[in-house]
Amino acid sequence: MASPAVKAESHRVGPCPHVGLLAGWGRYPVVIAETLREQGCHVVCAGLRHHADAGALRGVCDTYKWVGIGRMGAVVRLFSRHGVTQAMLAGKFHKKILYQPWVWLRHTPDLTAARHFYPYFIGTKRDRTDDTLSAAVVDGFARYGITFKPATDFVPELLVNEGHLTNRTPNTSQQRDIEFGWRLAKEMGGLDVGQTVVVKGRAVLAVEAIEGTDECIRRAGQLCPSGGFTVVKVAKPDQDMRFDVPTIGIGTLQSIVAAGGRLLAIEAGKTIVVDEPEVIEFANRHKLVITAIPDLESKREAA
Repeated sequence: MASPAVKAESHRVGPCPHVGLLAGWGRYPVVIAETLREQGCHVVCAGLRHHADAGALRGVCDTYKWVGIGRMGAVVRLFSRHGVTQAMLAGKFHKKILYQPWVWLRHTPDLTAARHFYPYFIGTKRDRTDDTLSAAVVDGFARYGITFKPATDFVPELLVNEGHLTNRTPNTSQQRDIEFGWRLAKEMGGLDVGQTVVVKGRAVLAVEAIEGTDECIRRAGQLCPSGGFTVVKVAKPDQDMRFDVPTIGIGTLQSIVAAGGRLLAIEAGKTIVVDEPEVIEFANRHKLVITAIPDLESKREAA
């Protein structure tokens, strides 16, 4: 396996007595909570209902509360009651839930959420892109003295280093697909559409939107049953590291293997790899290629 050449640039914050965690779907929030506890932090977690792994989080957090997606006031009260002034977002929020029939009858917002998100869901002056809604959440908590920080400030070691992570490395054809897909993924990220594209032979098979990375990969497999395609996942050009940071784990690789993909290219220093040793072992066992590279567009501009 090739050795990583460049360390991810990030700086761990100092020790904190209490820290809030707003947890979404996936293992990432659990890893964050485990690491914070190891650092001596008191972890106060609000887990989103139908998203967070309540069983795992209860075992690693000092305080855990399960909250609905519209219960912003409940989270504010939880954090304030425990003296939390610094918090973080971790884990995926399945945005497609917002477009289900009668969503706000099944997920009734509390008064705090209703007041804050009225311009986004009832009014017509605000869009609902990922960046807009994530920033709205952060701004809403700031009104109550709760500042959201990048989770990677607390756990910088989760950011992947530059280099080939697996025994196998990209061949010439795959390298061309990486460069082709990288430019497109950056364009999509800049438009706040998605951060993943799937390509083969420098043709686009699938572009991530609201459905998420795994569904994008599955769709590519359906459209290209011969397999052998390349998945490119990047950070947005002006990535806010507080939210929506590109994240991969075993689940991502399982989707690639099931769909017939052969290579995953990710952005060094701006992508979170959850359970990296297990990810590498799985990839090598299934003869996948994983490579982490710096932003190709920035390198071209610098040249």
